[in-house]
Amino acid sequence: MPELVPPPVLPVTWRPRRPRIVAYGFASLVVLGSVIMAIFIAEPFKLPDRIGIVLFGCAVAFVLHLLGRVRVEADDEGVTIVNAVRSHRYTWPEILEVTLLVGDPWPRIDFSDGRTIGAMGIQGSEKSRARRATAELEALIRERGEARED
Repeated sequence: MPELVPPPVLPVTWRPRRPRIVAYGFASLVVLGSVIMAIFIAEPFKLPDRIGIVLFGCAVAFVLHLLGRVRVEADDEGVTIVNAVRSHRYTWPEILEVTLLVGDPWPRIDFSDGRTIGAMGIQGSEKSRARRATAELEALIRERGEARED
């Protein structure tokens, strides 16, 4: 039986720690490296080439930002799941359960319409933090969801 934790005080946001540090750290390095490369690149490269190098670095940094911004937010009305490309908003009655199995990259949230969405904002690689966040979200679902356990 999973550990029962009390539901957290709303609003609450769960976001990964290490993956954010890695994503934004590498984004900074890529932009800095592209600027340095554009400044010191050999003479056959002209201004448009240099601008292109910096723009490419910024594009890579933007993709890393998409990976670094992931989160799960819960408030009185429901849950917002911000994944790399899309954001999803659900009310509490729509959410049935959340599961995080050993080895999963992130928890899966099941909904009343049959859909299942991964919540990238809770990273399974951060084992104890992920278990705690999943347990807190499960407690909120039990407290506020349609399938309440009395």
